[in-house]
Amino acid sequence: MGKAIEGSNFSLRDEIKAYWSARAATFDEQPGHEIFSEEERQAWQRFFTRHLGNGEGRKALDLASGTGVVSHLLDGIGFDVTGMDWAEPMLNLARAKAKRNGRPIRFVMGDAENTMEPDDSYDVITNRHLVWTLVDPKAAFIEWHRVLKPGGKVLVVDGDFVQLGFVARLTKRLSKFASRLGLARDAHHGAPTSEMAATHESILSRVYFSQGARAEAVADLLKQAGFDTVVIDTDMRAIHKAQRKNFSFFKGLERATQHRYAVVATKAK
Repeated sequence: MGKAIEGSNFSLRDEIKAYWSARAATFDEQPGHEIFSEEERQAWQRFFTRHLGNGEGRKALDLASGTGVVSHLLDGIGFDVTGMDWAEPMLNLARAKAKRNGRPIRFVMGDAENTMEPDDSYDVITNRHLVWTLVDPKAAFIEWHRVLKPGGKVLVVDGDFVQLGFVARLTKRLSKFASRLGLARDAHHGAPTSEMAATHESILSRVYFSQGARAEAVADLLKQAGFDTVVIDTDMRAIHKAQRKNFSFFKGLERATQHRYAVVATKAK
């Protein structure tokens, strides 16, 4: 993979797509991606319901849907869900998961920055850990504004994985040290290889939010894109508490002390 990205016709966007395509095979093995307990599932569903209400058949577009984890959560609270991703391996896994679970979720290939969906066609747009990867987030937000119906909401779930506070930096170092000594292993695995981790760092250094996707910066760009009301929510304690059981002690502490958040933006009626 490293050699492929050196080609002159291989853009950053191509590299991002290839990276997530390669991650698909083990994506669901990693805590924070898949859900490993009913406690966590319920915490996420309460979180989405708090910001979006019950689905009641309303149309939701889950961008960068990956293997369909968030799409399944939305379906579970009553939304009519379309999941969109541009990595075919992710889509294949998502479709298989939906079929296995008997969920009527539609998964389509598409670009979150240029969905090609009709104007005013969705009540809700969601994404989790997408915004930090966007090459041009303002253009993406303008696109999402176009696709939403008047009064519709976009829910961004993301975090700043670059500008870590003192506690987060310390726990990250302790987690790595304990892991090297074999003293701390997460309950589930599937973490990227060293080569994949290097590719991740390379991508992160070149995207728009290379210095970290702070909630305030995301909210400001959403306002510039035309959204009316924009609200930041940093209370994800119930989710982190449920996830902690699948992490080593230091990894769980690291996650809980990172700047993770939701931003909810509403299109004017």
